[in-house]
Amino acid sequence: MRVLGLDPGSRRTGYGVVERDGSAFRALAHGVFAPPARLDLAHRLHVIATLAGEVMDAQQPDAVVIEEAFYHESVRSTLVLGHVRGALLVAAVQRGLALGEYSPREIKLSVTGSGAASKDQVAFMVRRLLGLKGALSPDASDALGAAICHLQRARRSEPARAMTAAAKSLEALLKGRARR
Repeated sequence: MRVLGLDPGSRRTGYGVVERDGSAFRALAHGVFAPPARLDLAHRLHVIATLAGEVMDAQQPDAVVIEEAFYHESVRSTLVLGHVRGALLVAAVQRGLALGEYSPREIKLSVTGSGAASKDQVAFMVRRLLGLKGALSPDASDALGAAICHLQRARRSEPARAMTAAAKSLEALLKGRARR
């Protein structure tokens, strides 16, 4: 399974593509979309959505994961973040991609084991889980962490889905016998 993680921001949006093969994770691409600061918000959103769409087209992920908005002290910052998230959601939906959304706390918990982990702790564990050398930008690290979170949750929910499917099959079988 291949997942594109996105860490939205109007100045810098991080992205990271992670693939799971069995129990191993592998980073396929990561970086930051940084539209020119001189652009107004509408044009920055357009640049971010266009660049994210290009990554989606090139990497062909099975799912796109976008970090949920958190409430910032500044109402304006929270609103702007919502606009960026909306542009990224539209880019994914236009391509028919499955979507996942996780809070920063859920991502930190999934990657480090602590929902209160620092950005440095998240970056350390992301590098360790993916076998990456050198520094990562905080935005790319958070995006890769979001992708890892989704892959770990998908792996845990596979047995539950299989059990649900088996239960439905058994229920149908029993209903069929009751009608006879």
